[in-house]
Amino acid sequence: MNPQFKKGVLNLCVLALLETRDMYGYELVQAISSKINISEGAVYPLLRRLTAEGYFTTYMVESTEGPARKYYQITEDGKAQLRIQKMEWEHFYQAVNSLMNEGE
Repeated sequence: MNPQFKKGVLNLCVLALLETRDMYGYELVQAISSKINISEGAVYPLLRRLTAEGYFTTYMVESTEGPARKYYQITEDGKAQLRIQKMEWEHFYQAVNSLMNEGE
């Protein structure tokens, strides 16, 4: 898949996943990687930026399998941003499909 496609929708994917439940970084990477081929290195800077922008809060949970895990929880601002990005995605998706179907 084109790397620019992935970069453009990664914010939306992370916001959407965290709307359903709190997750830690590697868990997010695994969930996204099950559908879209991404690297771990693409997600962590995004999580830091979105947290700094107020879309997530974080908390630590002890793990029996190693060090404590940092969980990300979506905020009300994050939910509002997700709604905006979902609307933008739907508009973009419909516009691209319309353009592609004009050639048929």
